[in-house]
Amino acid sequence: MAQTQTLELAGSDGERVELDGGRLAEFERSLDGRVLRPGEPGWDDAVLIWNGMVAAEPAIVVQPTSAADVAAAVGFARDAGALLSVKGGGHNIAGTSIAENGVTLDMSRMRHVTVDPDERVAHVGAGCLLGDVDRATQRHGLATVLGFFSQVGVAGLTLGGGLGYLSRRFGWSVDNLLEVEIVTADGRALRANRDEHPDLFWAVRGAGANLGVVTRFTFRLHEVGPMVHGGLVAWPFERAEEVLETYRELTTDAPRELTAFLIVFRAPPAPFVPEEWHGKRICTMAICYSGDLRTTDRVLAPLGRLGPPIFNLLRPQPYAELQASLDATEPKGLHYYWKTEYAAELSDGLLATMRRLAGECPVPGAEMAFLHLGGAICDRGWDDGAVGNRDARYAAGAIGIWEPGDPDEQAHAAWIRSAAERFAPHCTGRSYINFQTADESAASTRAAYGANFDRIAQVKRVYDPENLFRMNRNVTRAAEAGRS
Repeated sequence: MAQTQTLELAGSDGERVELDGGRLAEFERSLDGRVLRPGEPGWDDAVLIWNGMVAAEPAIVVQPTSAADVAAAVGFARDAGALLSVKGGGHNIAGTSIAENGVTLDMSRMRHVTVDPDERVAHVGAGCLLGDVDRATQRHGLATVLGFFSQVGVAGLTLGGGLGYLSRRFGWSVDNLLEVEIVTADGRALRANRDEHPDLFWAVRGAGANLGVVTRFTFRLHEVGPMVHGGLVAWPFERAEEVLETYRELTTDAPRELTAFLIVFRAPPAPFVPEEWHGKRICTMAICYSGDLRTTDRVLAPLGRLGPPIFNLLRPQPYAELQASLDATEPKGLHYYWKTEYAAELSDGLLATMRRLAGECPVPGAEMAFLHLGGAICDRGWDDGAVGNRDARYAAGAIGIWEPGDPDEQAHAAWIRSAAERFAPHCTGRSYINFQTADESAASTRAAYGANFDRIAQVKRVYDPENLFRMNRNVTRAAEAGRS
């Protein structure tokens, strides 16, 4: 780019800003990483995100290789008054990792994992995906709490709290976070933990995207696997009432080593699904049992009482393999739109409502689902980290999935919203911040954090008073006031 050419950027205040080409060239020379412009090699991968429903393209992409590069990029965007976003894995439902016509930090070149098996800690770069960490830690029979799709970015998942198959044993992902290296809005690279900058560390654990760019995570590791028992098992939707009741029985008194998700959807034309079931509604459970495999039959005994399933893929398998087993069900580029809420219990009303919704659903690729939480999540006080929600024992959701260009997209989205209105009265009124869609209100963000919100806002005012980090479920003044 010639130094005399100006670059027009979206400003952080909503106005356009013009940047002299010489200033951009000077910034680019200061980096060990690189700056990408539209059309250059690597651009398409750098701006590709998982949810095709959220179409956006930045003016430039910065690919840092160090905390110093990140600090330089933060200072560049701040001084230029440009809109700034941060992309880890790009798997966020709201699509906040791409700043339309702004500056996007793509962390994919900071994709390193260092495991200390003696200390049982892992140091993880901000560009890592869950699969990177699982593969590295499982070489030592260790793991931390990281989602259930291997292509999800570690950074986004963790900064919003983080949940996965191991949450019932070890809590939220942030309950296992020991330290972060974070670049704040003033360009400082800080180390934050329970002793250093403890207020910042507290807020990072659930609201971290509001406070800076984390460049390194340090996680506590636990003995897990390497073999666990898990997979998918399914029954006809006509038996939904019985399956749901069995699911409640299974999960209410389950050992913490067991996590069971329930999904009602139309069976895909997958090789493991009998052809006569393709396109028909089925009730599926996704199981992960990480306890003593000799006790599997006893732990899963309630499922045996349901009789022969449509298919049964439950088996001993490597934990890292199970973590990647659902990847193909949510490929990049499809349109995803959902509404979710936490539930403290599976009440009769909630089960009946979700069963009716599943039977009525007109969205071909939709799923009605429960995630199984509780356990260690509920052990700590509500104020142990910004994530809160220590009464969350389940998450209920209506999940819409469809192809780009579907002419019924607006109708699909409207049905998902109406479904959520029907199951919401049986839930806590709060939702997982990482599951909030782009059209959620500021009041929903405030509700997600509950009693922790005001403290998060106070920390935000200290470390990011000008709201440079706003491409997220933002802790804004509107949210502080509880406005929609």
